[in-house]
Amino acid sequence: MSVPGSKSFSHRILIASALSSGDCTIDNCLQSDDTRFTIQALKQLGVQVVESGEPLVLKGKSGRFDASDAPIFLGNSGTSMRLLTALAALGNGTYVLTGTERMQARPLDDLIDGLGQIGVPAKSVHNNGCPPVEVTGGMVEGGSMRLRCGSSSQYLSAMLLIAPCTRQGIEITVTEGPVSKPYIDMTIQVMERFGIQVERSGHHYFRVEGGQAYRPGKYTVESDCSQAGYFWAAAAITGTGVKVLGTSPDTLQGDIRLISLLESMGCRCIQENDGIRLTGGRLTAIDADMSDIPDMVPTLAVVSAFAHGTTWIRNVAHLRVKESDRLATVADGLIRMGISAVCTDDGLVVEGGRPHGAAVDTYDDHRIAMSFAVAGLMVPGVVIRDERCVEKSFPDFWGVFSELYGYRHS
Repeated sequence: MSVPGSKSFSHRILIASALSSGDCTIDNCLQSDDTRFTIQALKQLGVQVVESGEPLVLKGKSGRFDASDAPIFLGNSGTSMRLLTALAALGNGTYVLTGTERMQARPLDDLIDGLGQIGVPAKSVHNNGCPPVEVTGGMVEGGSMRLRCGSSSQYLSAMLLIAPCTRQGIEITVTEGPVSKPYIDMTIQVMERFGIQVERSGHHYFRVEGGQAYRPGKYTVESDCSQAGYFWAAAAITGTGVKVLGTSPDTLQGDIRLISLLESMGCRCIQENDGIRLTGGRLTAIDADMSDIPDMVPTLAVVSAFAHGTTWIRNVAHLRVKESDRLATVADGLIRMGISAVCTDDGLVVEGGRPHGAAVDTYDDHRIAMSFAVAGLMVPGVVIRDERCVEKSFPDFWGVFSELYGYRHS
């Protein structure tokens, strides 16, 4: 199977390209609802973008963006909202960034606080710590900050990305968290690929000198391990083998760790020249800390429904403020399928059993739709409501998935 380019890398490379001093070509950039929100926002900030076919071409603004009187609408793309809120600090004038009703309930206060610590005027329009957010841009001095990242690592990624374009640079001490550490490593890898130097001590101290320039050039987005996870999960529950092309264990994408969790449950993994093949086996329950790979929780939870025993998924309380309350949404879907699933303070407990068909509400959450679709390979009568929500991250999911489904039922 083939999956599109990484959503997380696509967002970061788009932002870094916009911060660069010239033309950047991006091969395999994900084209989805979320990345289109980022691209449209960059255009609104004066970035020239050529989207006619592959590769995508952006002409960077050297960290100085145009004014925009119109609000910048970012849908329900949390990554777009957090990264672009920081980016607006480098602009000219006052910007309002907003999104869907669900986005306006997702927290942003820790990022707003961080911007304030380095002198950037930023506030929640409704004074509730959530979007819409108002940011007044200008020449940012930089300085030191203490940043809370207990609900999202993207606050840190956002500040790191703009740091080279400030006068003094930025020194960051993380005081809470960070959750989802691999995403921080991805951000720094992108910055280094663009020629930026970052000093760090683990995931709790970072220093980026100001006055650095993002280097224009040609950049390629690697295949998305989050999307690959649905097809490896399909192999796990059907007992067959599925290879996802273009995937490698050497990636910094944290979601590659789903492979090791599936191996712990009884699957077998083989690295081949052109991708990773996973073959299912007799599945047994595991106890998993998934704080660094929260996007894979719905996928593993669905696999756990077919495993013998009780699976515990821990340290993912931050899933309650994603596109949906993913802990409650996953539990609801599993219960509808006759599986015992209980939300805890920070995770899920899933008792494996014999799932049956049911209609699953996605709550407009792409990862719920794709994860529960996998169950339909083994269980007749699985209905995914509002199936178009997959366009947020994998517009051609149903076309690609139908190939696997057809193979399974041929």
